[in-house]
Amino acid sequence: MTLTRQDVVSVLGPVDNVTIAEIIASGASLEELREAWAWASGDEALMSQGRPLPGTRVAALIDLIEPDDEGDLAHPAQGDPDET
Repeated sequence: MTLTRQDVVSVLGPVDNVTIAEIIASGASLEELREAWAWASGDEALMSQGRPLPGTRVAALIDLIEPDDEGDLAHPAQGDPDET
């Protein structure tokens, strides 16, 4: 069954439209999205449970839902650090 916008939001919470579209276009199932979210939000805990590493589709979803190292983690109230 194809993921819907509501499925994605129910797992990830508020997400931008581009990310939602990319997740839906991946062809992933709801279970794969849930697994990707679990890995993205606590991979050390899953590894300590002896879970196998995620498969290719789940790994691609993890890349889509994890924040970028560069700008996504900045707190909006702090403003742009490059502005003077």
